[in-house]
Amino acid sequence: MSRPVTDKYCVIGNPIAHSKSPQIHAAYAQQTGQELTYERCLAPLDGFEATVRRLVAEGYRGANVTVPFKLDAARLATRLAPRAQAAGAVNTLIFEHGEIVGDNTDGPGLVADIVRNAGVSLADKRILLLGAGGAARGALLPLLTENPRQIVIANRTLATAERLAGDFAAHADRLAVSGFADVEGGFDVVINATSASLAADVPPVPPSVFGPGVLALDMMYGKEPTVFMAFAARHGATVRDGLGMLVEQAAEAFLLWRGVRPETNAVLAAMRQAG
Repeated sequence: MSRPVTDKYCVIGNPIAHSKSPQIHAAYAQQTGQELTYERCLAPLDGFEATVRRLVAEGYRGANVTVPFKLDAARLATRLAPRAQAAGAVNTLIFEHGEIVGDNTDGPGLVADIVRNAGVSLADKRILLLGAGGAARGALLPLLTENPRQIVIANRTLATAERLAGDFAAHADRLAVSGFADVEGGFDVVINATSASLAADVPPVPPSVFGPGVLALDMMYGKEPTVFMAFAARHGATVRDGLGMLVEQAAEAFLLWRGVRPETNAVLAAMRQAG
């Protein structure tokens, strides 16, 4: 099969019409002078594998993967990058040399947004990670790589948090678990990796986890601050949504595909302005 003149990429999800990824990658392509197209791809809920096979046959070079297919992507990949193995989920696929390589750029995107964009070092910090599902799992190894003093995983079901911590037993000295209501002590960074904001809800943690000097980040984003952000701000925290994480994880995927890392500041500013 001859390689197309313009390399093709897409983001696969269901639903997918809301995705901002095409605008982000178009901006990165223009900035770096890369010839590519990037589009949304709606996959049937029971048709993820067939969709990927079709994209490969049509000469696509890679794809991003969003809800609800990140676990399907991990199962389909012929090879997983170490951070995708740790996350147990894949958000970036690379089609090359007959392989479907799975990677996960969500956690690195989160860390990049906190460290570079928010200007908050995670070294020797105490971090509260709310949730123990796929989003939290994907964030854990990249957060640990920043050498925090401790990460407390808090979840509604304690056993789920314990299982997640157990999967990272090599880092047991820096991990602790808790139920939401039983979280104790102060934190430097609080990350909401639950889906509570989709239901306009807040994980029931004590307000004392927030306060001046605390960065509270919600992985969700929208035109208005999430209820989690509003709650954290009322109790003194500096708040941030997940748009920067989205832009940064896209930059990491772009680097994997194209071998060049785009600058994110102007793209993030433009996305914020667009709302």
